[in-house]
Amino acid sequence: MTDERRQPTDAQRRVFGQRVRAMREARGLSQEKLAELAGVHRTYLSSLERGGRNVGLDNINAIAAALGVPTAALFEEV
Repeated sequence: MTDERRQPTDAQRRVFGQRVRAMREARGLSQEKLAELAGVHRTYLSSLERGGRNVGLDNINAIAAALGVPTAALFEEV
């Protein structure tokens, strides 16, 4: 497998995490509260926001639901 086909890249994970953080902060939610609403651990959410996690689809859907946004909104460019 070539490096070009390697997905997601570190940069993509960081951008995704930044989007989650921005949406969380815009709603006035702490990491702890969003993690509770999404059914994930706070340290998992913290790592995700820093781009340290290759998050799975189930957790992406849960985070989007907890934020009250369509899943696609987490991938839209700001």
